[in-house]
Formats: sequence, structure tokens, C-alpha cells
Amino acid sequence: MEIIQPETPKRLKRSIVDKMLAGVCGGLAKYFEIDPTLVRLAFAFAAIFAGTGILIYLVMWVIVPKENL
Repeated sequence: MEIIQPETPKRLKRSIVDKMLAGVCGGLAKYFEIDPTLVRLAFAFAAIFAGTGILIYLVMWVIVPKENL
């Protein structure tokens, strides 16, 4: 009889491998399983046209923990 272990829930963490500044975009890309370039473009678009991208990035930099290796 095989015991099945429950999966650990996915957690949003800042990437320490795929990062340019703080790893926020790399962490979001890993969490949603998409290309980090798309997330970076979305933040750049939000920063330029909506004015909220920089604020959101800074808040996530402070709140989201760094991933462990």
C-alpha cells in the first residue's frame, strides 16, 4: 500500500536566480509559469502608462519573501 503525500501549496517568492533588480518579476513568472519577460513588460507598461507599476513593484519587494535554495 502506497501512502500519497499531499502537495505543498504554491507560494509566491522573489526569485534569486532569475532577477534583474529584486526578483519580483522572476518570482511572479515562476508562480504563474510564464516567461519572465512578459511580466517585466507588464510592469514597464504599468509604470509608463498607468503610473502604478513602480509602486506595486516596491510594495512586492518589501512584502514577498525571497526564495530559499
